[in-house]
Amino acid sequence: MKKNLLYIGLGLIFASCHSSAEKNNVSNYSGLIHDSTYTKVKEMAKDVVKTGFNAGDGYQEVWIRDYNTFISLATEVQPEDQIKKNLLAFFELQAEDGNIADGFVPKASLEGEPSDYYNITSDLASDLAAHKNTVETDQESSLIQTVYKYVKATNDTGIVHQKVGKLTIEHRMDMALEFLMKQRFDKNHGLLWGATTVDWGDVQPEHDWGVHLDSSSHLAIDIYDNAMFLIALDNFMELLPSKKSKWESIRKDIAKNSMKHLWDEQNQKFIPHIYLNGSPFPADFDENEIYYHGGTAIAIEAGLLSQEQIKTSLDKMIANVKEAGAATIGLTIYPTYPEGYFKNKGMYPYGYQNGGDWTWFGGRMIQQLINNGFYKEAEQQLKPMLDRVIKNNGFYEWYTKDNKPEGSGTFRGEAGVLYDVIELIDKTGS
Repeated sequence: MKKNLLYIGLGLIFASCHSSAEKNNVSNYSGLIHDSTYTKVKEMAKDVVKTGFNAGDGYQEVWIRDYNTFISLATEVQPEDQIKKNLLAFFELQAEDGNIADGFVPKASLEGEPSDYYNITSDLASDLAAHKNTVETDQESSLIQTVYKYVKATNDTGIVHQKVGKLTIEHRMDMALEFLMKQRFDKNHGLLWGATTVDWGDVQPEHDWGVHLDSSSHLAIDIYDNAMFLIALDNFMELLPSKKSKWESIRKDIAKNSMKHLWDEQNQKFIPHIYLNGSPFPADFDENEIYYHGGTAIAIEAGLLSQEQIKTSLDKMIANVKEAGAATIGLTIYPTYPEGYFKNKGMYPYGYQNGGDWTWFGGRMIQQLINNGFYKEAEQQLKPMLDRVIKNNGFYEWYTKDNKPEGSGTFRGEAGVLYDVIELIDKTGS
């Protein structure tokens, strides 16, 4: 949860081949390359990312989970040296155990801010201060994915050999992965853990804010953290093939265990959580009724689901949107957690991460529909996302059930994922 919007408005690799039937679907949407809506949104996205690297208005931080979703666009409109400087800053602020911060700000901007929040500093980045929402387990994976996208966009392959302090980026990325295996790995299930959060979110139920692990946290395993780790491992091994001997078997085990422990075969969905020290919710609450849209999209990106399972997942998302009365498959979850299950006042039903509608993740589902040959379906699900950008003249952080914009109006993560979708359509249709 980003600090500045605490209670109100809290805020590809393309598949190598498709079946002939899937290829024939290209004609279903290739004409959209010339659609004026696509062109307009693409230019709007460029304009938003031209103006900075922070997550959006209302946020001063450069957040790694956000940066991961607009860095490809940033390479089109921002100086490469500044893009690289931001990446290196996360490594400069890296802890000795390998863990990566969520976001950083210039120290000069912190006048009046509580000193215990931006409490991560480093002699390697003496002008910066950072923070980490420790309930989440995606910062390390997000940074490695961001480095990968940067290299793919710029062809700056030398960055992995560049030193930050006495250590190369290659070594530091390996340290980040090692942190997850040493500090966030449950041996009984062979999967990563974090706190209990909603899908990809970073707010736990036990506190008014809910972003830091403590003795009251309920540790849990979910699909989002593990799918993000799988993607990071794939990216890392592609950048550095010499690392396959160390990480390839771990990748296979995480993938196998994700499906073994988290996939509900009978209901064809991922269960929300495996609890390691009990659930924070009432004993009579059936959490498995809830469908996690965002984590499912990331699991598809990680290659965990078959074509049939992807289609079933999409059908469930569409049905959820209809039943909820929502606007797009960016709907975080359905049904929502009931009122009062989270102490954070922004986590009311259909608020923020508890059923808010986020293009930031819905757009990534669209990307995966295209990557897996579901072109017509991608076109249908993308249209309402683009329409509301134009209607509201901006990229808003999230939307209410009745499609009203909330949070930052220049949310660069949304701009980035929609830009990437349009780019993917252009490339696939050409």
